[in-house]
Amino acid sequence: MNNIVTFPALNLRLNINPVAFSIFGINIYWYGIIIVSSIITAMIVLKILDDKYNINFNQIIDLLVFLIPISIISARIYYVLFNLDYYLSDPLQIMDFRSGGLAIYGGIIGGFITCLIYCRIKQIDLLDILDYLAPALVLAQAIGRWGNFVNIEAYGTTTNLPWRMGIYEINGFIEVHPTFLYESLACLIIFIVLLLIKRKFKGQIVGTYFLLYSFERAFVENLRTDSLMLGNIRVSQFLSVLIFIFCLVFLLKNVVKQK
Repeated sequence: MNNIVTFPALNLRLNINPVAFSIFGINIYWYGIIIVSSIITAMIVLKILDDKYNINFNQIIDLLVFLIPISIISARIYYVLFNLDYYLSDPLQIMDFRSGGLAIYGGIIGGFITCLIYCRIKQIDLLDILDYLAPALVLAQAIGRWGNFVNIEAYGTTTNLPWRMGIYEINGFIEVHPTFLYESLACLIIFIVLLLIKRKFKGQIVGTYFLLYSFERAFVENLRTDSLMLGNIRVSQFLSVLIFIFCLVFLLKNVVKQK
């Protein structure tokens, strides 16, 4: 089933088929292609950054063998846990990654634990490797958000702003905030900022990433209609506020040390 998306201000109407093509009767979804593209692009960035902070690309490849699948699985588990009633009623849907349902904070948690274990085993400084990974991660996020677009998910509340996006829901046509686009553009800006930073202390790059991303996410999450909830609390918004405070303290403390 195709998704109809409009951008009234641009007089644009798109007819989007979530299925890119089929191979031997197996549908290949745009969502999956976009996620894979984001991973490949991130790896290219990591290769370009080879030997930065005394981390070489071969070490990163060893890490990515575990980091990529664990991050994807943990992103899925996180999403499923906050939609448990739905998935308990149809457990087979848990394995349906193609239709979306990955939560970035779940992936970050799984990825952080993986990096921590890897660094302990390989005797690598954790902050060095996180600083190395952060630009690639946020660029992958910028690309990955377009998977939400083709699936018509992660959109916001209704609005009449010039850049509004029109979609068809069960109840009919509505015009909403294109929050996927807000996140994609914000992540692209953060990527550029991270590349421009001249690191003065360990953790500065990853700390700046989390500071900026959590700040942006806290605001955008408030616009979304599909937030993962814990009671009346938007989980991602709550986590964003905590992460922002922690990173602000961390960065300020280290900046003061430099003086």
